Amino acid sequence: MAQKYRIYINEKVILLTESLPEAVDSYQQIDNQTFDLKIIYTWILAHKSNKFFVLCADAKAFLKRVRQSVTLIEAAGGLVKNEKKAFLFIYRNDKWDLPKGKIEKDETVKEAAVREVEEECSIKVNKLGKKLCKTYHVYVSKGEVVLKKTYWYNMKCKGQNKLKPQREEGITDVRWFKRDDIDPILANTFPSIMDVLEKAELLKDKVWPL
Repeated sequence: MAQKYRIYINEKVILLTESLPEAVDSYQQIDNQTFDLKIIYTWILAHKSNKFFVLCADAKAFLKRVRQSVTLIEAAGGLVKNEKKAFLFIYRNDKWDLPKGKIEKDETVKEAAVREVEEECSIKVNKLGKKLCKTYHVYVSKGEVVLKKTYWYNMKCKGQNKLKPQREEGITDVRWFKRDDIDPILANTFPSIMDVLEKAELLKDKVWPL
């Protein structure tokens, strides 16, 4: 199966793919020979299209090349489910999100994922499950184009309904949502979070075209 990876810039996506994407006419192609994330970042933001693709023989190797061309920041977070089969979401920067944060020095990815979830929502993770996926998004920090790589894990907790948002991190709300009630999340979240929900099979019967 042909490999593909998604890199997000705000609401826009760059698809690194070994085969032409479905509905290719809705994408703008970027040449893989001249691809430079630092140079095309502002061009993509200004472009009318929201979807771009880079056709490459080895998508994994191409992604590695992209990672090495800019500053990489690694983060970790989780999709938490309770005993009532509800999922934990936070509200930050006017959008629904999942708890996550930067990996600290001398900290493993798993340790960071659990710590960030516990700190941002004031809960105790009872079980750390399998890794769900990795997501990538690009932004500017101190005038520099940065690529953030986030590792996502399944998590579980029990009997913790008194949630407290970590307001110093800009989080204004924390809530549990059942699978059938996540439409408000889907209507107002980040594309990278949709990738996580898709991997967790929470988008069955939902529309996610990328």
